[in-house]
Amino acid sequence: MAKRKRLNKRGKRLLSVLILLIIIIVAVIICLNIPKGNNNTKEKESESNDNQNTPKPVEKLKIIDLDSDSRPYAVMINNIKTVWGYQSGIQDAYLVYEIIVEGGYTRLMAIYKDKNLDRIGSVRSSRHYFLDYALENDAIYVHFGWSPQAEADIKKLGVDNINFLSYNGYTRDTSLGLATEHTAFTTTDKIMKGANNYKYRTTTDEKPLLEYSVSSVNLENMDGSKPANKVYIDYSSSRSTSFEYDSVNKVYKRFQNNIEHIDHETKLQYTVKNIITYQVNSYTISGDDKGRQDFENLGKGTGWYISEGYAVPITWEKTSRAGKTVYKYTDGTIIKVNDGNTHIEIQPSGRNLTIE
Repeated sequence: MAKRKRLNKRGKRLLSVLILLIIIIVAVIICLNIPKGNNNTKEKESESNDNQNTPKPVEKLKIIDLDSDSRPYAVMINNIKTVWGYQSGIQDAYLVYEIIVEGGYTRLMAIYKDKNLDRIGSVRSSRHYFLDYALENDAIYVHFGWSPQAEADIKKLGVDNINFLSYNGYTRDTSLGLATEHTAFTTTDKIMKGANNYKYRTTTDEKPLLEYSVSSVNLENMDGSKPANKVYIDYSSSRSTSFEYDSVNKVYKRFQNNIEHIDHETKLQYTVKNIITYQVNSYTISGDDKGRQDFENLGKGTGWYISEGYAVPITWEKTSRAGKTVYKYTDGTIIKVNDGNTHIEIQPSGRNLTIE
């Protein structure tokens, strides 16, 4: 009996030791696998504080750099039907004006800033009313020849201009098989060399003509708003410009006489983010043997701003030839346009305009 009791006591001691060892081992395992909660919490709190204290990057416009003081340049672009499909560089202009010229044709003036382009054109001659729009953008004016009225006004108004009749800032592309007057193309490098050659100012402290918005401008709920999926602008009995809205890319595809307006180099159809269109009186200059036009573009009137599938009525006012045209909504506030290129279509009074 005594021997059995001793064995029981020894067994109990062994069992106690074994249980203790198990408890110790389990405790060690638990300690090794417990995450350092306090440190992680502190790290998360620190990250959270860092995120709150770090300022969000300011969104910048894509169409132009508002921090840049480089001076724009305006190039007269040939737009007679003969050259459709051979024009280059229009897509890279942040602003394009289209206005009637003699013969029922139109001419384009494309305005560039901070671009490095190898082909712009073809470049054609000046018409005097285009000078008003080069001046309102403080742009160096690039052209190949001039009408008598433009020659007189360039001198009278002191327009900084590069005329390829007197400065070799172009190359001829004879491979196009076009008449010589349609084959002159330039580059941004040649334009800047011309500006330096004439010692023109190449910086500006002028604000852009238009106010831009980084975020989308919603026209749908504005006064007088209406859908604008198709826009048809009649310039003469032989010339029209039209636009069709691409809702996927939120731009307008450009057509001339219902023909896709294509860039010669990229083979892509030109697209436009914003359209501003209005009408002014135009008439043939008395005694002009070419039928050149004059333009009553000083004063005020009404028009439309069109973007992202909608059109809203606006007013315009231009008080002097060098003064900026001011565009406002009907409530009197300055319009803000979406971040993208803008075409300003100035149509002769009485011609057909369709927005649907």
